[in-house]
Amino acid sequence: MPSAVRDGVNLAYEDAGTGEPALVFLHPWSGDRSFFAPQVEHFGGGHRCLAVDFRGHGESDSPELGYAMGELADDVAWLCGQVGVDRAVVVGHSMGGIVAVHVAARHPDLVAGVVVLDAPILPPAGFAEMVPPLVEGVRSPAFREVTRQFQGQFAGFESDPARREALLGILVSGEHHVKVATLEHVFGDDNESALRGCRVPLLYVGSGRGFADLDRVRAACPQVEATDVTGAGHFIQLEVPDQVNAAIDGFLSALG
Repeated sequence: MPSAVRDGVNLAYEDAGTGEPALVFLHPWSGDRSFFAPQVEHFGGGHRCLAVDFRGHGESDSPELGYAMGELADDVAWLCGQVGVDRAVVVGHSMGGIVAVHVAARHPDLVAGVVVLDAPILPPAGFAEMVPPLVEGVRSPAFREVTRQFQGQFAGFESDPARREALLGILVSGEHHVKVATLEHVFGDDNESALRGCRVPLLYVGSGRGFADLDRVRAACPQVEATDVTGAGHFIQLEVPDQVNAAIDGFLSALG
């Protein structure tokens, strides 16, 4: 798998397909680039697809620092420059959706549009109440079990226990310091300002499980369009890829 080294940190990625606009796929907290395999397969026939392993995830290095949402966004923008991707549509799931918005705000010349999949970018009160105990649990030695219990609430794949277990197995793996740092930044960084700085078209595709307060999202980013899929947990791009792919296809068509 190809990789590039930024300031001593090896960043792994998949680069597949051809065609414009390029699509850059950004995975969720504790995931990796494989979480967008159905989308790379679907869109690779007509678009260049770049699926990134964030630092600390997948086959990328796990340094001690660099896990703020803006820092991950800068990694993505740097990698795009290294491989010759510009004016891309950035597609991110959960944490990756938050990073995608930061990419658009910090690197506006790079981004033609953003698709956010079920990200807790401005979570409603009920969801926000779960965050402090989650962060404390992930800081503890029991972080893997805490991760399993939390993610298990939303993992989906109820009719496919083997797929569900495989998914949770990936989500509980990885370095402790990475899980703590990224989770703290997911909910601790100024994501509202990033939304206000996002000037390109933005599509929010939700699971219907209330991960974002869309009224607050619209107040910060008036051009956002929102839709929900049905019949899935949080990992919508894996569980109902046809619905997610259709939503992205429609967004790309509207961009022209």
